[in-house]
Amino acid sequence: MTTSPTDHLVLEKLSLAYGKAAAVHALDLAVPAGQLVSLLGPSGCGKTTTMRAVAGLLPPVSGRIVLAGQDITCTPAHQRDIGLVFQSYALFPHLSAYENVAFGLRLRKVPAAELDTRVKAAIASVGLAGFEARLPANLSGGQQQRVAVARAIVLRPRLLLLDEPLSNLDARLRVEMRAELRRIQRELGITMLYVTHDQDEALSLSACAPAASSRTPRPTPSTTARPRPSWPASWAGTTSSSGAPACCTGRRARCRWRSRAARRPATWPGGPNTCR
Repeated sequence: MTTSPTDHLVLEKLSLAYGKAAAVHALDLAVPAGQLVSLLGPSGCGKTTTMRAVAGLLPPVSGRIVLAGQDITCTPAHQRDIGLVFQSYALFPHLSAYENVAFGLRLRKVPAAELDTRVKAAIASVGLAGFEARLPANLSGGQQQRVAVARAIVLRPRLLLLDEPLSNLDARLRVEMRAELRRIQRELGITMLYVTHDQDEALSLSACAPAASSRTPRPTPSTTARPRPSWPASWAGTTSSSGAPACCTGRRARCRWRSRAARRPATWPGGPNTCR
């Protein structure tokens, strides 16, 4: 795959599996620095699996993961300097919003004065100034999600991963949080990789949204008006003015998402893992 000096995250021929069950095969993806890019696709196509591999939670079968020019394929998760926002928020229920955000900095033994400054700045950046003392149980779903985002960005990660973070919110809060996430990304200039199966969410948030399939090995579409191949169009389910169903654009992120069901065996051979 051809890469660019502006690419912040590069996946090269990345293949992933759970045991002998293949999940992702020969994925190529390049994410430009300072962009919010969504991985869009139906359940079971390998989006979260790919994110787990980038975070260091799942070793790849083959391929490479490069972040900011550094090969991190076999780097332990705690040394990758990557933030992760979970679908379930994963806040500590007995800790205040302030202490939830400060948790990672305390583990890194950041000096108290710097810790306080960074925590307050992170909380203010997500619009929760004045809520520092509240426990998660006393926060709305949207506010809890903002605390989870603040906890991730306070560490100043090189890359922020978000795994369907808005799926537990109601429709109105989802719309509000989309705008909030986009504002945070633009203000901080942080590179974000966002996993979702919601087409509206991907299109409203992302600079681009490479589409993933569990059925086709062919490249993702490059335009919304004339999608090729046709599966993203039929999955998206809406029709453009040209008569072709609309789908997401991969204009800036170069992506080739290979099939889970085609051009690869049903199970992986029992060979060595990349990081073993």
